[in-house]
Amino acid sequence: MTDAFKLVAPRFAPPLDEGFRPAVLANRAFLKEVDESGAGVPLVLALERADGSVSRFETRVFAEGHPRAQADLRYVERLLKFLLWQRGGWHVYVGGPKFIADFLAKDYAPGGAHEFDYHFMGEDVYERTFAVTWCTPVEAPREKETTQPLGRHLDGCRIGFDLGASDRKASAVVNGEAIYSEEVVWEPRKHSDPDYHYSEVLAALKSAASKMPRVDAIGGSAAGVYINNRPMIASLFRGIPKDRFHEIKSMFLRMRDEFGVPFEVVNDGEVTALAGSMSLEDNGVLGVALGSSEAGGYVTLDGNITGWLNELAFCPVDYSLAAPADEWSGDQGVGALYFSQQCVFRLAPKAGIEIPKEATDADNLKLVQEKLEAGHVGARDIWRSMGYYMGYGIAHYADFYELKHVLILGRCTSGSGGQMILDGANEVLRAEFPEIAAKVNIQLPDEKSRRVGQSIAAASLPAIKR
Repeated sequence: MTDAFKLVAPRFAPPLDEGFRPAVLANRAFLKEVDESGAGVPLVLALERADGSVSRFETRVFAEGHPRAQADLRYVERLLKFLLWQRGGWHVYVGGPKFIADFLAKDYAPGGAHEFDYHFMGEDVYERTFAVTWCTPVEAPREKETTQPLGRHLDGCRIGFDLGASDRKASAVVNGEAIYSEEVVWEPRKHSDPDYHYSEVLAALKSAASKMPRVDAIGGSAAGVYINNRPMIASLFRGIPKDRFHEIKSMFLRMRDEFGVPFEVVNDGEVTALAGSMSLEDNGVLGVALGSSEAGGYVTLDGNITGWLNELAFCPVDYSLAAPADEWSGDQGVGALYFSQQCVFRLAPKAGIEIPKEATDADNLKLVQEKLEAGHVGARDIWRSMGYYMGYGIAHYADFYELKHVLILGRCTSGSGGQMILDGANEVLRAEFPEIAAKVNIQLPDEKSRRVGQSIAAASLPAIKR
C-alpha cells in the first residue's frame, strides 16, 4: 500500500526536518496522476453524525484493477482520517470501488490500524458503534449540513475562560471591555482526580467574578469535544479514569448551577475562530491556535459555525513514513506535532537545546523562546521549520475549508516567533500556491489578543436572558 503512493519533497524544506513530506503535495500529485491516466472513477466519502447531519467529500481514484489502484488505499486512508477529525462522524459511507471500502472497514475496527479512531468517533463522541458502509457514488447520502450563530454577545458583566494544557486563563469582561485577565500555570493532564479540575476552574471563575459588581454570564473554551456543555472526551482529562469521567461530564453543569447564570462551554478552536472573526469584522475565518496542542476552529462565509469537530491536532499534514507519532492516538504526521509546543520540544534536541524533564511544559516553552529572542541559531531554526510547516499546512487546509482569513495565535506565537511563522508560511504560499496566497489573508493578532483574546471571546458565548 505505502510503496504505491508517491510522496513529494517540498521546495521549502524545514531546516530541522528534511524528511517532511507535505500532505497537500502528495494529494495533488496523486490526483494529477489519476486525471492524466484517463482511468479515474468518482469516490464519495459521506460522514454521518449523531444528529443526522451529513458531510460529503467528492474526489476521484484509480478504478479497481488498474495497475496503480493500490495507491488509492493510502490516499483515501489519509483523506478519511482528515475528514473524521475535521468534520466528525460515526458512520462513513464509501461511494466508490468496493475494495477501498473493504480496506477502510478493516482499518477502522477493533484490532485495526485505526482502532483509536474507531472507539473515539463511535462510543466516545457520538455514542454509537462506528461503521463503514460501501455503496455506489450515486447511493452515497446527500449532504445535510447545519450551521448556527456563535457568541458575539458582549453586554453586561461576563466571565470568559480558556483551559489549555499548560495554563488556564480567565477574564472579567464588562460591556465588551476586559477589565481584568489572569493566566495561571496548571497541569491538568497529570491529575487523575476530577476534584482537581473542578477546584482549579472554579478558582479561576471566582477570581474574575471578584473584579465585577455581579456576574451575568459565563463562557468558556477548552480542548476537546463538547456537546451541550459536556466534555465527551478531551486531552485535558486524559488522566481521569473511566469510572469517574462522569464527574468531568457534569463539571460545567454543576458550575452553571452554582453561579445561576447562562453558561456555555465550547471547543477552544471554535472560540479561536470567533475571536478572529470579531477582531477582523469579517467571516470565512480559520483560527489555528498553537498552544500545548493545535486547536482549530472555523467561522463560515456567512458568519456561523458548523457541527464539525475541527480537531486539526489529529488531522494528518505530513505523509512521511518516518513522521513522528502522536502519543495519544498513535498516528503519524498529525497537526499537534507540527503546530504546537509539542513541535518545539520535538525539534529542540535537533537544534542543540536540552529540554529539562523536571520543569513544566510552560516553563520549557519559555526557556526555548528566551533562546529565540537571544538569537540562538537552533531556536531560530525551530520557528523557521514551523513557518514552512504552516505554509504547507494552510495549503492543505484550503482543500477542506472555504477561506478568506487564517488567524494564527497561541502561546507559540508570542514574541518574534509568531512573525517568523507568518513569514515562513507566506513564503511557501507565494511560491508554491500563488492562487491561495492571492485570496487568503494570513495574520497574527496583536500581543494582548494573542494571550487573552480567547477568554474574552469566550465571554461572549452565552446570551443573557432578559
